Amino acid sequence: MDDIYRETILDYYRHPHNKETIDHPDVTFTDVNPLCGDAVGIHLALRGTMIEKARFSGNGCAISQAATSMLCEHVEGKTLAEAKTLTREDITEMLGIQLTPVRLKCALLGLHVLHKGIADYEKKRAPADL
Repeated sequence: MDDIYRETILDYYRHPHNKETIDHPDVTFTDVNPLCGDAVGIHLALRGTMIEKARFSGNGCAISQAATSMLCEHVEGKTLAEAKTLTREDITEMLGIQLTPVRLKCALLGLHVLHKGIADYEKKRAPADL
């Protein structure tokens, strides 16, 4: 069964879904995994609090790129609140294989960037403290 998931990961890596930019994204955030140098940017177009479009940019290993591609597909149509509740277990379930601790960091880079981007967006939109 792991072979099927490995093939899926390689397919997402070779033919990533949603790997492009969005003109004037509402949410954008980029970060790098310092252990391996993988880089991921997440770009979201919103309709209210719903994620209408989720795209990514960057480069890195098959795991980081495939996981981020899958994540972008997963969050489209969800609210920011729903996206904030996604966990490492959700990502590993999407990937469908056991990961070593180092590979887990690669897999979670996109999720980290998504959460940071949403937090940054919400911070900028929060009413100023009086």
